[in-house]
Amino acid sequence: MAKVFDAAEVAKHNTPESCWVILYGDVYDVTEFLPEHPGGSKIILKLAGRDATEEFDPIHPSGTLTEGLDPSCKLGRVDPATLVAPAVEEASAKREQEGPVDVQTLLNLDEFEEVATKKISQKAWAYYYSASDDLFSKSFNNQVYRQILLRPRVFVDCTNCDISTTILGHKVGLPLFVAPAAMARLAHPDGEHGIAQGISSFGALQIISNNASQKPEEIVANSAPGQIFGWQIYVQNERAKSIAMLKRINKLPNIKFIVLTLDAPVPGKREHDERVGSLGRGLDAISDGTGEKRESKGGVGKTLFFGTATDLTWKTTLGWLKEHTDLPIVLKGVQTHEDAYLAMQYAPHLKAIILSNHGGRALDTAPPAVHTLLEIRKYCPEVFSRIEVWVDGGIKRGTDVVKALCLGAKAVGVGRAALFGLGAGGKEGVERTFEILQGEIETCMRLLGVDKVSDLGPKYINSRAVERDIYDGHAGLEKVGLWVGAKL
Repeated sequence: MAKVFDAAEVAKHNTPESCWVILYGDVYDVTEFLPEHPGGSKIILKLAGRDATEEFDPIHPSGTLTEGLDPSCKLGRVDPATLVAPAVEEASAKREQEGPVDVQTLLNLDEFEEVATKKISQKAWAYYYSASDDLFSKSFNNQVYRQILLRPRVFVDCTNCDISTTILGHKVGLPLFVAPAAMARLAHPDGEHGIAQGISSFGALQIISNNASQKPEEIVANSAPGQIFGWQIYVQNERAKSIAMLKRINKLPNIKFIVLTLDAPVPGKREHDERVGSLGRGLDAISDGTGEKRESKGGVGKTLFFGTATDLTWKTTLGWLKEHTDLPIVLKGVQTHEDAYLAMQYAPHLKAIILSNHGGRALDTAPPAVHTLLEIRKYCPEVFSRIEVWVDGGIKRGTDVVKALCLGAKAVGVGRAALFGLGAGGKEGVERTFEILQGEIETCMRLLGVDKVSDLGPKYINSRAVERDIYDGHAGLEKVGLWVGAKL
């Protein structure tokens, strides 16, 4: 029979030398695990001696405890009568009173964000909403689309409109995909699997985040026939961890490619996220085992970057990745025409690039994807014929999607939109989000006089106001071939 502990006894074990936590009613001794925790020891120490279930559950896939801890770490059960009920935040109580929202009454992505902001926790909102420094890149990602005007043609039969396309040779129902969006269960218990279910009827693609709150096996479970996924990798300092994960991904037939993210080797300064704090907000300063008392700093974003490798290079990383997977590679985070041109050298194993500034969450004032699209068109347009070019960041309307396609993008990604859709209404909220965007894309194409995606092109837009702001320096491509060896 399992030993039963009084909560007061557990509370005594709150130091690096003896660290216990309560999870799902069980008491665990995690002292030996502290230096091995992927997010660092300080995160656990903030919750030492307490019931950590509420903090642990939304951000850890099922099975994390059994996979990460030796069975001997489970000491017994806690007497529930001795637990102190957590204080209910005023905002949380208000959310409970307001009840569910009929997502069918929501008409655009801004309304979804407004509803989700009221429903999800402050920590979840801060993580999703936050961006680097002054949030300039985050805002400009969307504003730049307003600077591009559409050029509709009239007297064109617009009875039919087919927005289906192909991505890496796979048929998809629309040129819209879910970009890697981490920690979805902070928004709703449906998590990333709920996003997958919400977009399934559209034949849409989802890229699973390396930092998903559910296992990839759980996310792709019960997916619709023909539904495809990609998987994002942040290469770890401990390469063995990345290799082990790639082995799992290689066994999942629904996952068709690997996305190597490059635009955030270190986390940006996301002040909204840091202000709320990652875990245990309001706790006193803690010791991290070095003898020095330190205030808890950093939000969820910084926590997730713990252990991420910063030594990736063109010469070494792509070759290493090819050793461990035969899946096609997509590079995410390209922000200049030079890097797009370099990526092209690694075709055919490298199949696509995603022009992205990480949703404005990495380097503030980095260029929006639209600028990089125009740079590529100006300096090295051959990239579009050698590899697929996708974009993400700032998408709020179907017209934004169409404008990106006109500039040469093969597919367009949304991240926050999926998370806010999930937060507003679970998988039904995600479905409604994609229904809105699908309708707006179709309406835009019909009003332009275009009946299929492949016919979209620069003649349907006026991007002159944006072109004057793109990079206008030296192309810098002459010596690329002398030092790049595409030995894949």
